[in-house]
Amino acid sequence: MRIARPHRRAAATTAATATLAVVALATTPLAGTGTAAVPHTKAVPAIAGHQLVHGVGSPLSIAECRAKFKLACYNPLQYRTAYNLNALYRKGITGKGRTIVIVDSFGSPTIQHDLDVYSKQFGIPSTKVNVVKWGNVPAFDPKNPDMTGWAGETTLDVEMAHAVAPDAKIVLVETAVAETEGTTGLPEMMDAEKAMIKRGVGDVISQSFGATENTFPGFDKGDFSSINNLRYAFKEAAGKHVTVLASSGDGGATDNTADGKGYYKERVNSWPSSDPLVTSVGGTQLHLNDNGQRIKPDSVYNDHGAGGGGQSHVFPRPAFQNGVKGVVGDRRGTPDISMTAAVDGGAWIYSSYDPTATGWGITGGTSEAAPLFSGIVALADQAAGHRLGNINDALYTLYKRSAHDKSTGIVDVNDGTNNSYEGVTGYTAVNGYDMATGLGTVDAARFVPALARTSHHG
Repeated sequence: MRIARPHRRAAATTAATATLAVVALATTPLAGTGTAAVPHTKAVPAIAGHQLVHGVGSPLSIAECRAKFKLACYNPLQYRTAYNLNALYRKGITGKGRTIVIVDSFGSPTIQHDLDVYSKQFGIPSTKVNVVKWGNVPAFDPKNPDMTGWAGETTLDVEMAHAVAPDAKIVLVETAVAETEGTTGLPEMMDAEKAMIKRGVGDVISQSFGATENTFPGFDKGDFSSINNLRYAFKEAAGKHVTVLASSGDGGATDNTADGKGYYKERVNSWPSSDPLVTSVGGTQLHLNDNGQRIKPDSVYNDHGAGGGGQSHVFPRPAFQNGVKGVVGDRRGTPDISMTAAVDGGAWIYSSYDPTATGWGITGGTSEAAPLFSGIVALADQAAGHRLGNINDALYTLYKRSAHDKSTGIVDVNDGTNNSYEGVTGYTAVNGYDMATGLGTVDAARFVPALARTSHHG
């Protein structure tokens, strides 16, 4: 079984849950106490894996990327146009007064420097990254592939959240997965999240990691206690009105086997994305010009990975999905909403944690999508004047209205592309909810105020 896997970066050279990428991505120690041993299920970074471009001296134009790398590349200013964020910024909705908590194993020793470089490049004011070390986080070793994989994830998470919500505070919780003998690394992550919530730290939590449900002990016998026993942080979040997000994965309708090297030959799902207490964030592919305007509608992320989605084998259909029961059946369906994640159309990020690959790289994967959406939630929290908490009821309420009310800001992705991957037939993006992109994506200028109005938590 395996350790919590970051829902990976697309790289031609790694077997990951797909994200493309590259990057590299002070310090309050906190004592982390382990929870009773769970399995050897491996949690991985949602992006840790596919590295196609790294160590570039400076970001290139879309045309230059196409000529040099055979893929599109986008910067945060283009994202801001694509998602109609600038109208919110002009009104002062920038995430000010709100806090995004990002949880990653090991973290990155250069995260503040890298965010400063990233922000300066695009004329975005930087922000202080408050680092919380949970447990005995080992010294960073740039030759350790687990650590560099998580550092890449950390970089992507922090820079994407900041790109969308530039004035939100960022708390990076670094966990010491290497110290977790006989477990998945997930107990430490959940312990850390619960501690942050109990201390009142954070309005939204972004999780770019996951483990296939099937790899948890007892799954093959229909015993889901090993997952249910890890839900305590999410229950705490629900009680304190903290929004919890998770990447839906980069394996389309399948996902990694327990050894982390292969894929299941049938449809599977991953946790925590599949948890009904979590909002599952899937992946799309943007098609933009240099100004960030769409040259054609969004499609499903499916290149060096594919947007995760499908039915949970652990959780039954939650009430908020009753309106889409014709699609999800009697199971929890994922994703709920989607943001950009394709490698062909990946994000520029800057990192220096690996001295052999310092510079700019291009990254994709649903671990890009989740922190981008965490920024959207921070904006909505600010607009509402309070935490929105679990937003799933509100999302599906807005979806019901979206067919006849464009002010919801939910934008359907229905171009007929799909998330089939590794020989497993996936789901097609059709009109309405589907398990390729969920409810679709967002027009933030409309979606943020609509979500703020529709969520009832105070």
